[in-house]
Amino acid sequence: MARPEARGSGGEAFCKVRAVEAPESDDFGRAAALAARLVENVERVVHGKTDELLLVLSGLVSGGHILLEDMPGTAKTVLSRAIAASIDGASFARVQCTPDLQPTDVTGLSIFDQRSREFEFRPGPIFANVVLVDEVNRAMPKTQSALLEAMAERQVTVEGTTRRLDEPFLVLATENPIEQEGTFPLPEAQLDRFALKLGLGYPGADDEVRIVEEQRHEHPLASLGPVITREDFLELRAAAEGIYIDRLIVRWLVDLVRATRELPDVSVGASVRASLALEQVARAWALLHGRPYVEPSDVEHLFSPVIAHRLVFESFALAMDEMSSSRSLVDSVKAACLELAPPPELSWTATADPVDSARIAR
Repeated sequence: MARPEARGSGGEAFCKVRAVEAPESDDFGRAAALAARLVENVERVVHGKTDELLLVLSGLVSGGHILLEDMPGTAKTVLSRAIAASIDGASFARVQCTPDLQPTDVTGLSIFDQRSREFEFRPGPIFANVVLVDEVNRAMPKTQSALLEAMAERQVTVEGTTRRLDEPFLVLATENPIEQEGTFPLPEAQLDRFALKLGLGYPGADDEVRIVEEQRHEHPLASLGPVITREDFLELRAAAEGIYIDRLIVRWLVDLVRATRELPDVSVGASVRASLALEQVARAWALLHGRPYVEPSDVEHLFSPVIAHRLVFESFALAMDEMSSSRSLVDSVKAACLELAPPPELSWTATADPVDSARIAR
């Protein structure tokens, strides 16, 4: 098996590995097979969105949460429900956000039992393994904040009592960008809790024809069954934690995140939470692509969906972006960060151990 040997700009090797061949581990092979089975099952109902699906699953496998922002009718809810339906043994809950939704409607509350004459806690939908928060920007800020503790710490505190959430705990939230009336923008603190933010976009013509034909009698979700168990999903997460990422690549992705704090167009750059998410999602992305190691191209591909929603742009930059017909502000920021922190150069060599620690040249 080949693995990259990282080199600095001057060509000197930053890590040395033994040039011998090694087989992939059985655990990695099983995890890769589980991931492929999950992707294939979800694609039975979500067509032509392989890259977007891999992004979403990379975020979830890494232990993060996903924000799907796109036009109505682009399969945001269908994707969320398909992922939940593919995991056997995982409880699923859907929260339809409205302006009158209260925090206790999400977290649960204590109700007085007349027979026992005691207060009994009734858990809310947040206690499910997979939680679909539909149109999250329609909930009031007070209700949105009820999600923060659950998403960040995997626990819920109600009436002074803290209760742990069962693993896996996955939140998939959706919002429609064109609906402004009756909506409440997500604060930066909550956006930072999402590992990725992305849109699905409209399907191609052939895929749209297929969607129309498949839903002539019933929705394909009705016949979609589970293909992995909850334990399998936790196994995927453990396998992602074991994916090799060279220390030089870690340093580079941290430099990329830090570069966002130096740009004139950005008033508030990405936090340390962004560095953590980028490294974790990159390992899951490599696993879903059948590789036991992370490449620099993985980090570059994931930069926008992992980083962009965490940035606060200057007002003049947003105004210029609206008037510009060239590349978007996010693309410009990505290009500027790559200029400040260019990717490391890699040469390929075989290795005996895909999880060898990198030896950094001093």
